[in-house]
Amino acid sequence: MYVFYQILLLIVTLLSPFIIFYRVLKNKEDSKRFIEKFSFNTKKRKKGKLIWFHGASVGEILSIIPLIKNYENDKEISQILVTSTTLSSSKVFQKYNFKKTIHQFYPIDLFFITNKFIKLWKPSVAIFVDSEIWPSMFKKINKSNIPLVLLNARITKKTFKRWMKIKEFSKSVFSLITVAFPQNLETKFYLKNLNTKKIIQIGNLKFSENYESKLDNIRKRLKIEFNKKKIWVSSSTHHKEEIFCAQAHLELKKKIKNLLTIIIPRHVHRVNEIIHELEDLGLKVVLHSSKSANLKNFDIYLVDTFGETKKFHKLASTVFLGGSIINRGGQNPLEAARLGSKILHGSNVDNFKDVYKLLKSLNISKKITSSKELASSIIFRSNKKNGLKIKNIGKKILKKTIKELQYFIRNEFKKT
Repeated sequence: MYVFYQILLLIVTLLSPFIIFYRVLKNKEDSKRFIEKFSFNTKKRKKGKLIWFHGASVGEILSIIPLIKNYENDKEISQILVTSTTLSSSKVFQKYNFKKTIHQFYPIDLFFITNKFIKLWKPSVAIFVDSEIWPSMFKKINKSNIPLVLLNARITKKTFKRWMKIKEFSKSVFSLITVAFPQNLETKFYLKNLNTKKIIQIGNLKFSENYESKLDNIRKRLKIEFNKKKIWVSSSTHHKEEIFCAQAHLELKKKIKNLLTIIIPRHVHRVNEIIHELEDLGLKVVLHSSKSANLKNFDIYLVDTFGETKKFHKLASTVFLGGSIINRGGQNPLEAARLGSKILHGSNVDNFKDVYKLLKSLNISKKITSSKELASSIIFRSNKKNGLKIKNIGKKILKKTIKELQYFIRNEFKKT
């Protein structure tokens, strides 16, 4: 099975110049840094101990920001390497001014590329976040005697079934994990069945608050304009969900004249398509990148930049989370919940099933099924007490995570 997997990746690698060229044109790939995906580094490895964190995209990277902040102050660690696969995550990372933490794109999981990556970076510990399982890289990490941590591990029922279709191969891959920290009990059960040797239950790291930056604040002139409006936010939306929220806006507009809906699409490259769809409904759209400070005649404020979600969540008393009307499993609602917002979502939230169960029990979230119901569920006053509840849960999980990792990392450092 491993040989077949490598053959498939080799074919993809041979076709990659065409794929990358297309992705660069679509603004999904960095035109200069894509070489990092072939283990050609654009940053230098410093001497000393290096910790390596890998997360797929924005959500995973944001979840480890508090950990990076903690290890930035650790004198025993010379450098922290963060890898991810998406352009959006690299742009989000740029806003953090870390001294010894660098970002590179994650390499293709082909054996000679992963071998080159490990030889180049020589991490003391490799920490993979969420559901990032890469057979070739795991094999090389194990062969190099590098401890492999699966942090905030998440495996859904759907993913588990896929792994079980190639049972023996899957068990051989998961057995290479030194220790796994599952974010929920469902994942813990699946990890056991997939032959993960050591499992420690902590909780979902995404409850913890990521590093606060001055860049997370709205500029003064724009904030004055926002204060004149009744605002709600539609966040991490996918195709069709912008229309769903626009229809809710039209419904609300019948009663509220100074209404402004802020839409933050999950994929910024879709902005032109979204503008056309909204204008077809007779709505006036202003782009965040235009830096307009006059919002008097606009209906929709469309955020077309990376890594600025938090500043808009701070403004809103109600946030609709996308990926939940369409069948995408939902997006992470915890950032908005920490800030005291009421969370609204569709029925497809399997990616955050346990999180939404807790939010519902605290009367923070509500499932909606139509644009009309969405409109009637929007409120314009925040509940800071609810935000504090989420923050306190996050602090406990973060403290416990640091304690577990600290003990583990220290022991591994002694061995090297």
